Amino acid sequence: MNLSNEIRKLMIDCDVTITQLAQEISKSKNKHYTVQNLSQKLKNNTLNANEIGIILDALDYKVLFYPKKG
Repeated sequence: MNLSNEIRKLMIDCDVTITQLAQEISKSKNKHYTVQNLSQKLKNNTLNANEIGIILDALDYKVLFYPKKG
């Protein structure tokens, strides 16, 4: 599974642009976060866990962990 592709699909489903997402990350991290930076991280699949959490929160999604077996 490519997490960056899944995030792109969620952005489309939520009608959120990469610009809006970069602005939300900037607010959450209290530092400037550019569209180019986010675009590169999505392209290279190099988002960190904190950024993924902020993105999912902005898109009104959450991560669930569950065991493979069961």
